[in-house]
Amino acid sequence: MDPEIRKAFWKSLADSPFLMVRLRDGAGAGQPMTAMLDVDAHGTIWFFMDKGNRLAAGGPAQADLSAKGHKLFAALSGTLIAETDRAVFDKLWSDKVGAWFEGGKDSPSLLLMRFEIADAEVWQVDMTVTGLLHLFTGSLIHPEEAGHHAEGAV
Repeated sequence: MDPEIRKAFWKSLADSPFLMVRLRDGAGAGQPMTAMLDVDAHGTIWFFMDKGNRLAAGGPAQADLSAKGHKLFAALSGTLIAETDRAVFDKLWSDKVGAWFEGGKDSPSLLLMRFEIADAEVWQVDMTVTGLLHLFTGSLIHPEEAGHHAEGAV
């Protein structure tokens, strides 16, 4: 994947870390989840959730991002896996996370899931002057006038 698009993806996700996540087995629609990011990890994000959450079963999953300002969109596929490393749990924990779980860090129903991204498709909306002119006049916009698209590892 183009390094600039990769960089824009991670910045957009950091600025607005909300994804629609679903298991690919078809059980249930996507649900909004807050991504926990570690700047040292590449291709991996985490989600704190209740053990009763339908995503807690793990397995093949899909996550979709519509970035703030609608300047970037992404479709991520990968695998949700229970994170068992307590050091990762402690590193990602915050008071904001704790607000969602009665009992805080020690809640018996708390689970941290790791989303290992296998593949991504990213669309970066960056209209050219010509593309904007076409948009405002109702003329046909060509894909190269609307932005950039990339597939691969993020």
